Amino acid sequence: MKIVIAGAGEVGTHLAKLLSNEEQDITVVDSDGEKLAVLDSNYNLLTCQGSPTSFATLRQAGVEGCDLFIAVTPFETRNIIACAIAKSLGASKTVARIDNYEFKDPANKDFFTHIGADDMIYPEYLAALEIIQALRHNWVRHWFELHDGELILVGVKLRENAPLQGMQLKELGMTEHSFHVAAIKRNHETIIPGGLDRLQVNDIVYFMTTRDHVDSLVALCGKTQRKIRDILIMGGSRIAIRLCAMVGDEFNIKIVDIDRERCLRLSEKCPNASIINADARDTDALLDAGITDMDAFIALADSSETNILTCLSAKELGVVKTIAEVENLQFISEAEGLNIGTVINKKLLASSRIFQMLLDRDTSTSKCMALADAEVAEIVASEGSKITRAAVKDLKLSHEMTIAGLIRDGKGYLVSGNTVIEPGDRVVVFTLSGLLHKVEKLFK
Repeated sequence: MKIVIAGAGEVGTHLAKLLSNEEQDITVVDSDGEKLAVLDSNYNLLTCQGSPTSFATLRQAGVEGCDLFIAVTPFETRNIIACAIAKSLGASKTVARIDNYEFKDPANKDFFTHIGADDMIYPEYLAALEIIQALRHNWVRHWFELHDGELILVGVKLRENAPLQGMQLKELGMTEHSFHVAAIKRNHETIIPGGLDRLQVNDIVYFMTTRDHVDSLVALCGKTQRKIRDILIMGGSRIAIRLCAMVGDEFNIKIVDIDRERCLRLSEKCPNASIINADARDTDALLDAGITDMDAFIALADSSETNILTCLSAKELGVVKTIAEVENLQFISEAEGLNIGTVINKKLLASSRIFQMLLDRDTSTSKCMALADAEVAEIVASEGSKITRAAVKDLKLSHEMTIAGLIRDGKGYLVSGNTVIEPGDRVVVFTLSGLLHKVEKLFK
């Protein structure tokens, strides 16, 4: 598949890295030659220096024959214009990163489709959705639903009191249970587990299960599901504004921000929230804001380090659920290893959403989630493919992948060693980053 990415900023660079690992035909367009040189020398892709809104540059980048054009520069108007030009030159599908939620309003979709922008990515909206899931399912680190919840993937940190801790997976296989251990995050490394692997305290374990049985995991992981009502947010960012608009009166929200002018704007944009002008990095300011009475604390400041440290402070002050926006990818593993709850990263969320869009262009694969060093994909099994020739236990599959579940005739099922995958099944695969293209060969 030929994909052209306009913008070599953080989102564009991260996308380019991930897609090039999957052996896609990638071209990155940007006016900054230094950024392109770094990509050119380290990854399997092409670069094209020039303006993303130049007809000549986009022709040079091969937009005329591309399957997907993604505009992710920091400027939404430039992204939309780039999509319009790419579409006029023959790009099959275009996607623009935007900063204005109004552009995603379904009432305006026909307008943008008409001018050549087929779809919109609003990272702050995706982050707000992720936060809402984390608040509603506050015992998990990650929650992802497939096919309207027919299958659910959750990432949970095991506590010392978890009945599962210390158990070997082959022992687990001898018991009656309604989940599949797809992966383990331990000491900053993602492990695709085998029967000899043992679950340990502080592991982040990724379980595949069904909606009817997901609640059984709460006690098994040593967790408690709590009702969250009162929330304190540090930072009046676009994520905070979007979150307030989306939750309505489901939660009682206080927003603390150090910028007085921003607080005045927040009082207009977030009428359902209490706005406090203070520095949330100061423990006394947190206490004055009522942190000890809060059910959750969300850190959305511009600094990843500040968000991580303030969540640790909130934990020490007794807040059970904390959520930190961590935009530095190199900090994610460290943050997940600390006791700060859920980590939000807009780049990973935007990447996951764009991977899902690839299903429209290639019906064999749909990535449904991108973690820092692992990927979850939904792959359709083709007639005559190797994956359909025997029971899973007899296929001699690579230790770098695991099959967690499948969708058959619209219904979700967990996969065991005795499962025989049938042509047309939509199979959920967990694999380490960069190896998905090898896994796909089993399904074709």
